[in-house]
Amino acid sequence: MAPAAVSAESSGTTTPTTKSASALTQAGIKHMRAGSSTQAPLDASLMTTELTKSPRAVPEPESPEVLAQKTCTDHMVTAKWTVESGWEAPELKPYGAFSIMPTASVLHYATECFEGLKLYRGNDRKLRLFRVSRNCERMRKSAARIALPDFDPRELEKLIKALCARDGAKWLPKDRPGFLYLRPTMIATDAALGVQRPKEALLYIILACFPDMSKSLGAPAPPALNGTVNGDGHAKPASSGLKLLASNEDSVRAWPGGFGFAKVGANYGPSLVAQGEARARGFDQVLWLFGSECYVTEAGASNFFVVWRNKETGRLELVTAPLEERIILEGVTRASVLQLAKQRLAKSIEGIEAVDVVEKRFVMDDIISAYKDGRLVEAFAAGTAFFIAPVGHIHFRGKEIQVPTEEGESGVYTRVIKQWLMDIMYGPEEHEWGVVVDEVA
Repeated sequence: MAPAAVSAESSGTTTPTTKSASALTQAGIKHMRAGSSTQAPLDASLMTTELTKSPRAVPEPESPEVLAQKTCTDHMVTAKWTVESGWEAPELKPYGAFSIMPTASVLHYATECFEGLKLYRGNDRKLRLFRVSRNCERMRKSAARIALPDFDPRELEKLIKALCARDGAKWLPKDRPGFLYLRPTMIATDAALGVQRPKEALLYIILACFPDMSKSLGAPAPPALNGTVNGDGHAKPASSGLKLLASNEDSVRAWPGGFGFAKVGANYGPSLVAQGEARARGFDQVLWLFGSECYVTEAGASNFFVVWRNKETGRLELVTAPLEERIILEGVTRASVLQLAKQRLAKSIEGIEAVDVVEKRFVMDDIISAYKDGRLVEAFAAGTAFFIAPVGHIHFRGKEIQVPTEEGESGVYTRVIKQWLMDIMYGPEEHEWGVVVDEVA
């Protein structure tokens, strides 16, 4: 089966590709497809199965094991690729370590990409994935950006579903709605040193136990959080929600022409120093800014949204950074928030005022101005790990912004959008985005 075509990307509300895609990424896709006629394609129908002989106990939700984020389910899926033969038959086998050479490309040149999505146990006892096809399409784009092999996204989706069907029944019991975190990953295992296009790669998929990260993580903060700031700049916010520390000019997460749009490991490692500093000062995450103008981009590894009243028109707006410069990740949750808001908040509903959905560049001064004018309504982060997480506090170079949370724990729009998504993920609303997985008993 030939790989599915990469179509044109819009503002994040339809199929994930981009009409403004860089020539470099498109060249990578063309190069990968050029050899597909002589290489075996990724084919889920060839998958072999070996069941574990040492099954492990399922931890309780929010237990120390889950909070440690190290526990995976009993099985994983792997598939090897070589430049000579293409994709070998995938394997569903016991979860465990695998061996790569010390000279493997991934260890030296960051030739690695991955995806993050969740498997849900719904209130109706069914297993569901959320818009899994978008994750598979995005992983193909990420692979192209770092010269990893091409694949048909539909075959990756089949492999994901196979693992979920196998381990979902045990690790998400029917009497306990919840989720597992899915991590499809591809690494270059080519054992040759030298900066060159990898000739060998490994695709693998794992399911991990993960905590609920949609609220403040309880970072090690100074004592007595009373809504002020210590002389050393430590946060003492009184409001609920995530606490964000705006990045400094000397700390940049992504830049135009780079790879901020791709979910590659090299996007994350360099951000850990800033994240560690934020946690040490009592914040949950970094609010990433770009340029001397301080354009607002992302919150940690999540997309960032703000609701404010437009100064000129007086209308409420739901605002987030645009995709055109390719310095933010084209989040699946981001696209879903935008689409639902456009469909369901175009008019006032149940006493909730309508909002205009806007994708545009905005700067920290815009947020500060809205805050001072009383036009700032709420803010939230959106992503797979954090889901929809209200933001309660932002520290920006000596300035403190207490973001309103009208309902105490959350703002009205944050709550409503989060509930709509949860209803799709957990089953109360039947929707095409909620993909039911037929589990193996």
